Order: sequence, then C-alpha cells, then structure tokens
Amino acid sequence: MTNSDADPLDALKDLLSSTKLPPVHLWHPEHTREIDMRIARNGDWYYNGSIIPRKRMIKLFSTVLRLDSDGHTYLVTPQERLRIQVEDAPFTAVLLHKEGQGDKQGLVLSTNTEDKVLAGEQHPIVVEYTRPDGEPSPYITVRDGLRALISRSVFIELAELCESRDDQIGLLSDGFFMPLALG
Repeated sequence: MTNSDADPLDALKDLLSSTKLPPVHLWHPEHTREIDMRIARNGDWYYNGSIIPRKRMIKLFSTVLRLDSDGHTYLVTPQERLRIQVEDAPFTAVLLHKEGQGDKQGLVLSTNTEDKVLAGEQHPIVVEYTRPDGEPSPYITVRDGLRALISRSVFIELAELCESRDDQIGLLSDGFFMPLALG
C-alpha cells in the first residue's frame, strides 16, 4: 500500500539506496598486480586488447571497482587487488530520468553498468574544461570517488533543465544546486 502524501523524491531515494554492493572498502588484500584491462572513454571494457562483449560480466566487474588513494582504479576481492587502466571515468551516464518539479526535483542518471544515481550533494554533477580541444567533460560522482562521464545526449538533456541562480547557470536536484557554468 502506498501513501498518497509521500514525497516522490523520498520514495526515489529509498528505492535507489536499496541496491547492495560488495564491501570493497573493507577489503585490504595483500596481493596487488596489474592486469591488461582497460575502460575506454566511451565506456567500453577491454581485456587483453579485445572488447568484453558480455554486459553481465562488465556489470559484475563494475561492482568491485575501487579508486584508491594512489589515484589508480582497481578490481578488488578479499584476496587480490588488480590495477586496471581507465582512460577517463570508469562509468558512462547514458540515461536521464527527471522526477518532480522545482525544489522537489530529482535527476537520476543511469550508467552503462545499470547503476542509478540521484544527482545532488552526495552525487554532484560537475563540468571540467580540461580537454585540449576545449570541449566540456561533464561528470557525476557514482560512488566512493568513482565518476561517470555524462554522455553527450544526456548532457544536452541536462542543459535544457538548467536555470540561473546568483549569476550562475546550473541544475537543481535533491535540493542541491550544482553550478555548471558561469552566467
């Protein structure tokens, strides 16, 4: 039974928080090695130079990713930590869902590995202008410092939702304003 007075944003937060991931932050294996695994900027995963075609395998690997204090990304198990190469970000945000309006608006981004993230203070959207070609690189924090590069199509959708506040252009989600560009 649902409560018609319930805040849809609160219901959305409850739904998103129900996803359980392995406790990689608690695992501190003694063995570390590098493997020939790479995540390309477009979100494709490669092993030994060949693309990994199985989405289920990629999704499984993505649940044990960890960004360590040395700045490298690892696949982590209780027994071993495997260093992999990430060209940009380990995830790609490929879908956008908007829930609610105004101050009760929530923007949920879905990644190529089917993670769903409610943008806001805990999962901010930022735009960096560090590419040599001057193109913007928009990101959302997925978890524990791991980010998703926001695809061009999703970024265009987000741009259409931007508003101006205090001479800044940005987005409001989960009660948090995220400046994306100067006004």
